[in-house]
Amino acid sequence: MIVAESISKKYGKYLALDNVSLSVKKGEVFALLGPNGAGKTTFVKSLLGLVHLSEGKLLLRGKEVSDAESRVGVGYLPEKFSFHNYYTVYGCVEFFGKMNGLKGSELRDKTLEALDKVGVAEISTKKLDSISKGQLQRTGIATLLVSDNQLIILDEPFSGLDPLAIKELKDIIAKLASDSERTVFINSHILSEMEKICDSMAILDKGKVLVSGKMGELLSGASLEDYFYKLVKDV
Repeated sequence: MIVAESISKKYGKYLALDNVSLSVKKGEVFALLGPNGAGKTTFVKSLLGLVHLSEGKLLLRGKEVSDAESRVGVGYLPEKFSFHNYYTVYGCVEFFGKMNGLKGSELRDKTLEALDKVGVAEISTKKLDSISKGQLQRTGIATLLVSDNQLIILDEPFSGLDPLAIKELKDIIAKLASDSERTVFINSHILSEMEKICDSMAILDKGKVLVSGKMGELLSGASLEDYFYKLVKDV
């Protein structure tokens, strides 16, 4: 689903990504981990075509990211989802359905199904400025599910959420992961949650990949927090 081959990105003299290679397979939940300034956001922006690479090749769904067709069927949720506050939860998700070409009964059914999947159907008539941060993030995920996105990219999805909202959102992501046809790519620094829901991971630090592979094989019984701390500290 995603293949990076020796990609680098320079901002002037600053090397945000340094010869990065990694791959994300179809149907898996993949975590891109790293401390602040590691290069995670630059990698995500590269996937979205917002950043032009200095070197290397980055493929999305088998196509170069420079090709807009590579992002057909790809959904992205930013760190803080936002939309026009005067829209209701239902209206917001319905809008994204319309943008993806849905109409009539199919639009209504897909909208209701997406709201139900993320647990916000009961607040569907509330306006976005009257719901909690956690409910807003779940609404954001619903906008991705209203269409048939096969790759979902979540950028720091737990940022600013309280423990209850994190638990609820983690459960939703776990349900998404149960669909073997859908791939979930998560950029995060919440290690405890990533350990529970991700199949594979890569750890970036100072723009370089320190490790990449299956979560269980890399940890070998250690906690992700301990593994991450020792790995990054020793670099």
